[in-house]
Amino acid sequence: VQLQACGGGLVQAGGSLRLSCVASGRTISTSVMGWFRQAPGKEREFVAGVNYFGGINYADSVKGRFSISLNNAKNTVYLQMNSLKPEDTAVYYCAARGNIRIEVTPGAYNSWGQGALVTVSS
Repeated sequence: VQLQACGGGLVQAGGSLRLSCVASGRTISTSVMGWFRQAPGKEREFVAGVNYFGGINYADSVKGRFSISLNNAKNTVYLQMNSLKPEDTAVYYCAARGNIRIEVTPGAYNSWGQGALVTVSS
């Protein structure tokens, strides 16, 4: 599956952004879709994931602020980010894997989007 992410940008602390990731080549209704992020000098980390049964998992650092959702008709996964903090600044990647389990390790995903830069100013 090919993934195309968009929606990054510059926002002030406390603001909101929504990232989108459009999939082609395979329907997301048969995949686990995840969002990861990588800040400068840091490893890529799990942010949120959703499977085709509606199961959802969030990293503790974003619980209550971020929301992941699917639009199967548009083959698109979204990441709504609210109450953004400067420490949320990173390149955000969408990823897919063909299994029901929402894994938090990047190596478990075999398809990746190109990344969207999110910068949160203080």
